[in-house]
This record gives sequence, structure tokens and C-alpha cells, in this order.
Amino acid sequence: MRSRLCALTLSLYVAFVVLGCTSKPSSNSTTPDNSSGAATQATGNGGGATEKGKETAQAPKKEPIVVPAGTSVTVRLDAALGSKLSQAGQTFSGSIAKDVMIGAAVAIPKGSTVSGTVTDAKPLGKFAGGAVLTVRLDSINLNGADTPVQTAVRSFTAKGKGKRTAVMAGGGAALGGIIGGLAGGGKGAAIGMLAGGGAGGGGAALTGNKDIVLPAESALSFELTQPLQISQ
Repeated sequence: MRSRLCALTLSLYVAFVVLGCTSKPSSNSTTPDNSSGAATQATGNGGGATEKGKETAQAPKKEPIVVPAGTSVTVRLDAALGSKLSQAGQTFSGSIAKDVMIGAAVAIPKGSTVSGTVTDAKPLGKFAGGAVLTVRLDSINLNGADTPVQTAVRSFTAKGKGKRTAVMAGGGAALGGIIGGLAGGGKGAAIGMLAGGGAGGGGAALTGNKDIVLPAESALSFELTQPLQISQ
């Protein structure tokens, strides 16, 4: 009996030893801490890159160009306008005929599209003093967007009798000797205006019945009444 008890005890002891040898040791690694540190370092590096990106994005912007009031803007018409051809409220289009410079910088480049409005148009016979045509410039396309502008209106009048003379009401200057019969417009009309001394200064040609006509491709100068700020 005693020998059996000893044998049982020895068997239990051997079993405990075997189990102790085969069991895996518990892992106690510092890998999570190292991973955490690496992640923190990576985050820190990423933050540095973000800060550099912000510095680049916050680079100082160029100062806008300011075109002062009184600056002349010359526009070339896309289509003919006239005291008989046009109606009050009608819009017209054109393009900048020459660069508008502010110092050494081009503020308004040649070729920029523009839009304007005919504010008044009265053919001969409907106005006691003769024919009337008044136009204004409304906007210039700058940096891909239509920018509103404030300009003085350009007014033209023609007497019903006497010599074929157009008068610019804005400046009070008479443009005598302007060639008539240019109602057709186009390049030929523009050349005719040059020969008659009316192009560039906003002169008006007169048809045979003395109505005012501004042919296509003719140039009109508008004066800014308010400064124009242009982003670079």
C-alpha cells in the first residue's frame, strides 16, 4: 500500500515537471512601446511636413494693380453702333485695342474682351436737335472673369441741317470732314473712318441721311471715373 502511494506521488511529480517544460513562456516584449515611439516619431515627421506646406501656402501674395480714375481705355467695337442702328438698353461687345500700362506692368492687356451698353439712341427726325448716340463701358474680362468698371459715357450728336459734322458732347469737339456713307461697317468702314479723321478718338461717321454710325472695328476711348483694382 505504501509502495503504491509513493508510485502515485512520483507520477504526479513527473507530470508536473513535464507540463512545466512544455508550457510557453508569457511574452513580455517592449515591441508595443517601440511601435508607439515609432508611430509618434512618424506623426511628428508628418506634422513637420504639414507645417512646411502651410508655410508655402501662406507665401505673401502680390499686391493688386490699381488703375487710377482718369485713365483712358481704348475699345475696338465688334459690331457697328448707330443712332438709327441701335436702341437704348442694347448691349455691345468689343476688345481692348491696346495695353493699358501702370508703370512697367500691363494692367489691362490688349485683346481683353469688354461689354457695354447703348444708353441712348435717337435717329434723325425723332430728336429736335438731330441724331443722338450715347454709350458706356460696363465691364472688362480680366483673369477669366468679367470685372465691372465705371466710365464716363460717350455721347455723339449730329445736326439735322448743314455740314456733315459729328460732335462729341463729352468733349465738345467737332469732328468735321468725316466721310459719310459708312453704314456697312467692317474693315472698309474702319479705314474710311481713319481717312476721315474719326477713328481712335471716338468720332462718328454719318450716313447719307446724316444719322450717326460707329462702324465695326472702330475704336472708342472711355475714361475711368473710379479706380480699378486688378489682382495679379
